[in-house]
Amino acid sequence: MPCAKINYQKKLDDTLCNIKKNGKTPVLLLHVCCAPCSSYVLEYLTHYFNIVIFFYNPNISPDKEYVYRLEEVKRLVNEIPLENSVEIIEGEYNPQLFYELAKGLEALPERSERCQKCISHRLEIAAETAKKIGADYFTTTLTISPHKDSEFINSAGGKISEKYNVPYLFSDFKKKNGYKRSIQLSAEYNLYRQSFCGCIYSKIQSQQKGCEV
Repeated sequence: MPCAKINYQKKLDDTLCNIKKNGKTPVLLLHVCCAPCSSYVLEYLTHYFNIVIFFYNPNISPDKEYVYRLEEVKRLVNEIPLENSVEIIEGEYNPQLFYELAKGLEALPERSERCQKCISHRLEIAAETAKKIGADYFTTTLTISPHKDSEFINSAGGKISEKYNVPYLFSDFKKKNGYKRSIQLSAEYNLYRQSFCGCIYSKIQSQQKGCEV
């Protein structure tokens, strides 16, 4: 018989409940890809954590797109009410790293091995950075997108967590109307909502399908 799917929202609820009972405010390193995906996640998690945003996305191209997304994240943090502290760390932007990961996989669709390699790499650098700064947890906003494989993201995060000995905050941020709320917040703050995930291959595919992340 196939294994039952893990309820990652329930895992998140349990973790947040324990944090509230503990009475302390832990530090969360939050990998983010763009302002729209960050909006709901920041609104949600600011009640439980001091957040260090980690903008690490070598997959995003061209350079102008990368800079625009980063500036939109900075603007969002300055404008949205947040209960606890939030700071931003920018990771190294080296698109060549992504092209090396994607070599031979360029024609594959989203959620494919190309995406898995890209996401795993970003999660690994996030965990490494979390350990370096002494964060109590790390996670990513990527599970808010209905186009992303939350099962894979959480599984990869859990494995990487063991390697770096930093707890991974399991999530499925699209639940509890999280994705819907991100759209509302994007409209409220006039955020740039990109039409592709970030890499040139997703841009080509989204143009063909007329998708929105």
